[in-house]
Amino acid sequence: MDERLLAWFAATGRDLPWRKTRDPYAILVSEVMLQQTQVERVVPRYLRWLERWPSVDTLAAAGTVDVLREWQGLGYNRRALNLCRAATVIAEHGWPNDLTELPGVGEYTAAAIRNFAFGEDVLPLDTNVRRVQERTGHGFDARSAQALMDLGATVCLARVPRCAVCPLAERCPSRGRRYEPLRKQSRFEGSFRQRRALALRALLDGRAADDAEAVAALARDGLVPALEQ
Repeated sequence: MDERLLAWFAATGRDLPWRKTRDPYAILVSEVMLQQTQVERVVPRYLRWLERWPSVDTLAAAGTVDVLREWQGLGYNRRALNLCRAATVIAEHGWPNDLTELPGVGEYTAAAIRNFAFGEDVLPLDTNVRRVQERTGHGFDARSAQALMDLGATVCLARVPRCAVCPLAERCPSRGRRYEPLRKQSRFEGSFRQRRALALRALLDGRAADDAEAVAALARDGLVPALEQ
């Protein structure tokens, strides 16, 4: 199964900029940006981010307001704050042996950095990887990580898998199955998430935010104190 998957990936794998580097900082940036944000939206923002802050040291020296302004449009702004804090830790103390000690870095992100940057034999288990493994019943090894992510994102889809073009279909026990729709995220337009975003934008622009509830939520996430530093 691994060999079939890797052959497919060699011929059809997505050309993504973070796959062309072993720089752990660049990998960290890509993984944080990709949390709950589509690849197509991330690519240009990732390139622009690295052009502006190409290293841990440059990001650690950046102002929080500038970082949050650059993050606008990617959503879940606490990710940007954690990324900045992680850069500060790394700049001062180096990369920790346990990457989950870094702000905002969980088990998956730590495994991704260990695999893609440091070449360790660990398989990062994101939603796409878990889905392919569960449906095939096969335990793939670490070298198949990027291929599994592509397969889950483009072929082994959540609701209606494209089994006709899947390189693993011949040996997959779930071939031809359909799945119940996943719960969709609520609409952004008119939501509290939008109110938070508008309040944060006002604060970043130096204006007063007249939505006290949204400002209180930003404060709970540590965003308002960060802007005041």
